[in-house]
Amino acid sequence: MIAIRMPADIEARLELLAKRTGRTKTFYVREAVLEHLDDLEDLYLAEEEYRAIKAGARTYSLDEIRTELGLED
Repeated sequence: MIAIRMPADIEARLELLAKRTGRTKTFYVREAVLEHLDDLEDLYLAEEEYRAIKAGARTYSLDEIRTELGLED
């Protein structure tokens, strides 16, 4: 379980949204975290790959991948 503190204006928006939709504040906080977490994971994994490539990690051309997978025209 995680407890967080939010500014009053965000708390008020969350409260209003929950009341208007009949869902809980927890539902919306969970949805927001999951959405942002997906974005953060994508960003950090991409940055990690970029650093690996800059450090000399092996890369493959599209033609090499097609050949390896037997997808040549």
